[in-house]
Amino acid sequence: MTLLRPEWLLALPVLAAFGWAMLRRELGLGDWVKAADPRLLRALAAMGQVEGDRRDTGPLAVLAAAGLVVLGLAGPAVERRDAVSFRNLDAAILVLDASTSATESPDWTQIVAMGRHGLSTLGTRPGGLVVYAGDAYVASDVTGDLRQLGQTLSLVDAETVPDPGSRPERGLALALSLLEQAQVLQGDVILFSDGAGVGPEALSLAARIADRGARLSVVPMGGADLETLAQLGQGHVFSPEDTTAFAAFLADEGRAQRMAQDYPLLYWRDLGRWLLALALVPLLWLFRRAQP
Repeated sequence: MTLLRPEWLLALPVLAAFGWAMLRRELGLGDWVKAADPRLLRALAAMGQVEGDRRDTGPLAVLAAAGLVVLGLAGPAVERRDAVSFRNLDAAILVLDASTSATESPDWTQIVAMGRHGLSTLGTRPGGLVVYAGDAYVASDVTGDLRQLGQTLSLVDAETVPDPGSRPERGLALALSLLEQAQVLQGDVILFSDGAGVGPEALSLAARIADRGARLSVVPMGGADLETLAQLGQGHVFSPEDTTAFAAFLADEGRAQRMAQDYPLLYWRDLGRWLLALALVPLLWLFRRAQP
C-alpha cells in the first residue's frame, strides 16, 4: 500500500482542528442550553415542554465525508504486478548457448538454475527463449506463461540443437526479431554463452539491440570474457554465481527504468475513487426524515 498524492494529507490537521472546535460545543454555535439553568431545563423536560438533549449528527456526517474525501485525494494504491494490459512494454529474452562445449561446462547446471530463477521473478514481464549452437532456434515465443517457459529451459541439453558449432550471432538475431515481432517497447536480452564464436557479427547485433531500446546482458560460462559485448549492448555482466543479483535485475531494474519514463500507474491501482464513493455514505444521514 502506498499513497500517490500524499500532499493531500496536509489537509487532515486543518480538518481535525475544525472538527474539534465544532464538536467541543455540545450542540453547536449559539447553544442556548448552556446559558439556561440546568434545574429549569430538567423541570421543563419533566413536564414535556422541551425535548431532551439531542445532538445534531449532521456536522459529524459532514466531517466523516470530508475526511474520506481527503484520504481519497491522497491516492491510496496497491501494487498491480499482475496487470496484463501493459505486457508489451517490456520483455526478457533468454539466449542460451546449447553447444557441446557449453552443455559440458561445469557451470551448465548453475546456468540452467539461474535462468529458471530469473524467469520466476519476471512478474508480469513476458519472456522468451532462444537456443543456439551451429544454428539458432526459437524454443519459446514471447509468452506470459513463465512456468512453462522455465520447464522448457530445464529440458535443454546437448541434443536440443542438432547443428554442431557455436553461432551466438544467430541467437542474438533471433532475439532481436522476437522483440520486434512482439512490438516490445523496451526489454532485456540475456546471453548465456561460453564465449565461443563471439565475433564482429555478435558485437554488431549487440549495438543493434541497444539501438532498439533493449539491453543485452551476458552470463559467461567458464570464465569467458564478454565484457565488450555487454558494454555495446548497454547491459550487465553476471557470473553464474550471481543468481540473486541477476533475479533482482530482471525483477526491478527494468521496472525502475520505465517508472523514470513517466509510467507510474502501470504498477499501482488507485483506490481513491472508491473512498470518494464511500464518502457519500455519511452524507446520506443528512437526508434522514425529521421526526415531528
